[in-house]
Amino acid sequence: MNDTVEENVINIRKLESELWASADLLRAGSKLTSNQYCMPVLGLIFLRYAYSRFRAAEVEIKRNRPTRGGRIMPVTASDFIAKSALYLPQEAQYDYLLHLPNDIAAAGLRNKDGHTMTSLGEVVNNAMLLIEEQSEQLTGVLPKSYTDFSDAILAELLRIFNNAALDEIGGDILGRIYEYFLNKFAKNIASDDGVFFTPKSLVKMIVSVLEPSRGVLLDPACGSGGMFIQSGDFVSAAGRNANSVMTFYGQEKVTYNAQLCLMNMAVHGLTGVIRSGDAANSFYHDAHRLNGACDYVMANPPFNVDKVSAESCENAGRLPFGMPGVNKEKNVGNANYLWISYFYSYLNAHGRAGFVMASSATDSQGKDRDIRERLVRTGHVDVMISVGNNFFYTKSLPCSLWFFDKGKADALRDTVLFIDARSYYTVVDRTLNEWSAWQLKNLNAIVWLYRGEREKYSALLAEYRAELGSDAPFAEQVHTCAEEIKELRTEAKRAVDAAARRAKKKTQAEYDARLAALTERQTVAQEALWLYEKFGEGEYRDIAGLCKVAYRTEEARGADADGACIEEKGWSLTPGAYVGVAPTPDDGVDFAERMTEIHHELLRLQAESNVLMDEIAQNMRAMGL
Repeated sequence: MNDTVEENVINIRKLESELWASADLLRAGSKLTSNQYCMPVLGLIFLRYAYSRFRAAEVEIKRNRPTRGGRIMPVTASDFIAKSALYLPQEAQYDYLLHLPNDIAAAGLRNKDGHTMTSLGEVVNNAMLLIEEQSEQLTGVLPKSYTDFSDAILAELLRIFNNAALDEIGGDILGRIYEYFLNKFAKNIASDDGVFFTPKSLVKMIVSVLEPSRGVLLDPACGSGGMFIQSGDFVSAAGRNANSVMTFYGQEKVTYNAQLCLMNMAVHGLTGVIRSGDAANSFYHDAHRLNGACDYVMANPPFNVDKVSAESCENAGRLPFGMPGVNKEKNVGNANYLWISYFYSYLNAHGRAGFVMASSATDSQGKDRDIRERLVRTGHVDVMISVGNNFFYTKSLPCSLWFFDKGKADALRDTVLFIDARSYYTVVDRTLNEWSAWQLKNLNAIVWLYRGEREKYSALLAEYRAELGSDAPFAEQVHTCAEEIKELRTEAKRAVDAAARRAKKKTQAEYDARLAALTERQTVAQEALWLYEKFGEGEYRDIAGLCKVAYRTEEARGADADGACIEEKGWSLTPGAYVGVAPTPDDGVDFAERMTEIHHELLRLQAESNVLMDEIAQNMRAMGL
């Protein structure tokens, strides 16, 4: 596991625990319900996270700041926008709020309208208003109910959220924390609305496969905006300004989530148009009128939703493959294929879609199967990836990643790439798995090779060698690391045993740090070897238990007698049905011979058991029982 990943996990777990403690403070100091205090607390987290990004951007801006007349040019709000950060006036900066005097009334502080403020709640409300002035999309979004809390409680909350984790953890941190709140305090909201925020691993995989570069991106179930954040990061990493080349649109039925999305985007310097409420219910409304107009669609919709009005869906359109099954109550009993149809319908002539879906959808029957057949026949199904359990933060459920590409190369139009990644992951803790950064790259490399993009694969091998600082074969480097770790552990034990009592702890810590660095190097070498053993210098091939290219139809398969065929498998899109099972290493044991030995052993044990039972029976009779 990557050390940074491990530390970030620890930090965010700690932060979640402190959030729980902060909620206890709120309960003790106010009469607000969980719904009422959820957003104020998230507002403080937003302030802290925005401030950490503000400081980082400020350092970068000032590093090579031009001068005029011997004076450094002043920093402006536009400078921060260019760095994907939100500009914060001094009175809205977290450090300013954290170090205010205890007696606000005596400090003579004035709000943006010139009125004297007498409580910390007023000061925090004013900070929110000042931030809203910096971002049009935040107008009326940020919480401003802080006068409901005592100064003492607010001051304690500000201290609690002054946490280094918010400086270190990137991505959709607000979404992760919000899910924690939903799970702990508002389970009724989570269950009623099917809210499950998308783990960063899955979001990054979707973004990496789709490779957004420019155009319109829609997330019709946008939640806290994680798809937008990672897409923005992807575009920025390519040296472009995301707001200049991308247009972000979102729909979100739950107003809380939409507010969170806007806050999240603002923190990352992104602008977008987000619709919420009943008019943004994607089952019944195309709120942005984007049918057939999107370059990219990304989503993690609620799974297995029932009681969706069939008539309303038909009236709303966006069903190129027809309606899923309708029950006697005239409802769609399972809305998974409504979502799938919508995602496809939103795409323009060259558009790409990537989304998370319940595993059951790859093989569901009835009308779902008919829709799936029509979908496969288009030639636009690109990649299917199976994901194992424990990737979601609060739910243990497997899922699949689906990818469509209407601009798919002609040479690939008749095929679909299946990847079974259920056994490939990093264990974070007992209840959570994820793909490490290297594992994400390895899975993505399979897609590159399928598409014929060998230069990207070669670049990844070069990245591995640069990270390891060696051109030696990866297998050799794995072996070398293992031997060095073994030797270092032996050396550490001797050194700690020989150290003076007061120095033992320090000595152990020094060796632990060296072992951690060496273990990380070994992990990188192992991931490099995992990839290289399968694809060498860069030639796609089917790997049993991992990946398989299948033809759409029997006609497309033609004379390729060994080729898998989706039509032949009843239009199933389950990766496991195609990739099979990885071969197990031969242990040199003859199966028939071993079974004979086991049979004889069982007969012997049965005979011994019979003798023992006879002895027990005799003893019982002797006792008169």
